[in-house]
Amino acid sequence: MRLSNKLKLSATALALIANGATAETLRWASTTDPQTMDPHAVNAAPVLSFLNNVYEGLVRRGKDMAIEPSLAESWEPLEGENGWRFNLRQGVTYQDGSEFTAEDVKFSYERASNEASDVRSWFAPVAEFRVVDDFTVEFVTSAPNPLFPDSIANFMIMDSGWTTDNDAALPARDAENHATRNANGTGPFMISARDPGVSTTLTPFEGWWDDAEHNITEATLTPIGNASTGLAALLSGEIDFIEPIPLQDVGQVEGRDGFKVIEGLETRVIMFGFGHEHDTLLFSEDVTDANPFTDPKVRLAVAHAIDVNTIDRVVMRGKIEPVSQLVPEGISGYSEANADRPEYNPERAKELLAEAGYPDGFSFGLKCTNDRYINDEALCRAAASMLAAVGMNAELTTVPVRNYWEQLRADDFDMYLLGWSPGTFDAEHPIRFLMHSQDDEAKLGSWNFGNYSNAEVDALLPQIQQEIDADARQALIDQVVEITQAETAYVPLYTQPLIWAAKDNVDLTQRADNFFMLRWVTVN
Repeated sequence: MRLSNKLKLSATALALIANGATAETLRWASTTDPQTMDPHAVNAAPVLSFLNNVYEGLVRRGKDMAIEPSLAESWEPLEGENGWRFNLRQGVTYQDGSEFTAEDVKFSYERASNEASDVRSWFAPVAEFRVVDDFTVEFVTSAPNPLFPDSIANFMIMDSGWTTDNDAALPARDAENHATRNANGTGPFMISARDPGVSTTLTPFEGWWDDAEHNITEATLTPIGNASTGLAALLSGEIDFIEPIPLQDVGQVEGRDGFKVIEGLETRVIMFGFGHEHDTLLFSEDVTDANPFTDPKVRLAVAHAIDVNTIDRVVMRGKIEPVSQLVPEGISGYSEANADRPEYNPERAKELLAEAGYPDGFSFGLKCTNDRYINDEALCRAAASMLAAVGMNAELTTVPVRNYWEQLRADDFDMYLLGWSPGTFDAEHPIRFLMHSQDDEAKLGSWNFGNYSNAEVDALLPQIQQEIDADARQALIDQVVEITQAETAYVPLYTQPLIWAAKDNVDLTQRADNFFMLRWVTVN
């Protein structure tokens, strides 16, 4: 089944709500604990997924991933200038009882676009923000930007009074403030207890403006780093739901009465990146005066050396789909013209290394997570073995995700693992975050850790953002994909599978972005 079909299934197959269901508690587990309760501090899926239950944005995504109204009831393009007007919902209150107004949107925009924020890149197109009245705001963009409403689906609005009164006017990405452990949103659930790394408990916000579809009276998240331990907790009845489960245990769950497996494909592409701007390797025993990964031939050798089909069979149990670019098929902007990926060809990899001046190969450092993506450590071990077979000997280091991003931002790698899901469900998203040269002032390339840089790609991005004609826009995206594939800017591997497990009496929605939304859960 192609991804485009799986997206539809994963968004609808388990979205049925039982009529007359009684109120219940829910206990669920994930391999990763959200690092912070601050929606502007960390731009990572575990944080954004969790906090979408507590905070809300101007818009949100529905079960089918379509954009729909949230704190803004409607929006429309500005007349006579570039940008968007958002008409805010009236009568909304925060969980402490304070009123939601345009001043909160203004405050949240300024906070989220600040240098201290990890989500500031979302606002790169914004030239000016205006408050029209208490319930109308405008984002003026530097050029036409038809994707802007989609791009801020995870921009969560904070109460300006609560945040400033508690000395959390700016997000604390690498430290802590009051918003790190506490929250005051407008969303359907409130945080009633938080013990980082141990458990977080939520209860329904009775004053929520929307109609509740769930029947949960209390929900508790327990991070369980070892997926096998988490699965054992599910099967023993200690928890009701877990994501993900080990691929090798799917059959075990399906064979047990009272349990079910929920499968799909996430829009997340798993890839390897390189230290493009590093003058030398940081973790090599034999090459100390150069960085082979600055040569496109060496990066292409990496692509030819990795056998994704074997990784699928041995590590991923046939659950993945190989990819050729940084978005999967079925996503807006996917380049059909560049759908082919480098074949597994270790002999060609050796030839490329020789052509680049490394006939005997070299050693280097490979940095990976061990609790962020499905079988991430096993993937990296398999890839390291394949690379060693052609002469590239990886010193593999795996770390928990809570330490990982800090190390990548500190350039502490030669080659690294990354997964990326496009927040707008459009190919422009990874171009902006992963392919554009790092530019803090313009808020671009914020997750381009190795600082891949190509002037033509940088010039094409604003054209892609502004182009209205679909065919012309696709042609521009095709150029970017062609350039970055020719240079092997990254080595995209596959789309990550979604493998969740739950008790039979739990009904939920599995979205293609791997966000778990409590407002669609019933326990029967």
